Amino acid sequence: MQAKPVIKFDNVSKTYPNGAKGLKDINLEIMPGEFVVVVGLSGAGKSTLMRAVNRLHDITAGDIQIDGQSITQAKGKQLLEIRRNIGMIFQNFNLVKRATVLKNVLTGRVGYYPTWKMVFGLFSKGDKQRAYNALQQVELADKVYARADELSGGQQQRVSIARALTQEPKIILADEPVASLDPQTTKHVMDDLKRINQELGITVLINLHSVELAQTYGTRIIGIRDGEKVFDGPVASADEATISAIYSGGEEANG
Repeated sequence: MQAKPVIKFDNVSKTYPNGAKGLKDINLEIMPGEFVVVVGLSGAGKSTLMRAVNRLHDITAGDIQIDGQSITQAKGKQLLEIRRNIGMIFQNFNLVKRATVLKNVLTGRVGYYPTWKMVFGLFSKGDKQRAYNALQQVELADKVYARADELSGGQQQRVSIARALTQEPKIILADEPVASLDPQTTKHVMDDLKRINQELGITVLINLHSVELAQTYGTRIIGIRDGEKVFDGPVASADEATISAIYSGGEEANG
């Protein structure tokens, strides 16, 4: 049997209240286990695309399916269940700075608990073990009881990767996860994401400014310009002219 897409965009558009077009008629299929990098200028629509996947942004036309289910149409419990399969890593880490690393990582399990258990921090032993295992994956098991604000930026981003892993997701979305990191730390974070993709088979969809990083780590590149998909193809086919077209607004990139 042919594998079905884990993420599918059908004629997706997003128009903001001020009339600005965030996305324009995007069609896209991402298969299980891919490492897909979205590139383009700031303001091109990369973050809008990313946040539409887990409905942090609602779209204004079209449909987005996660593993065959429409997240666009989902409500209540169904929406919660679809979102459990989507981990998210943000540029600014989104950690509770005064909480321990363990507590931050355990918030990856919030979709599995009623609110009152969250308030009292009543996590199961199994989930605490999941969190510890995730921290081992990113080489931070020794920081389990440190406060998040005691860590370097790179360590905080790796905590956010561990938090996403604790969800046991099928998809990890990473929105400019290395934009604020130095080159050495960037390599460590990107290596972690690539290893997670390869060893655990988790699909990774990531926004990056750096074309060099996209070509080093991605299996596929999607180019976004002014809210439109202008390129979609294997990393090897994204030559200099293609990349230039994505960023400059020159001739349409083909792929």
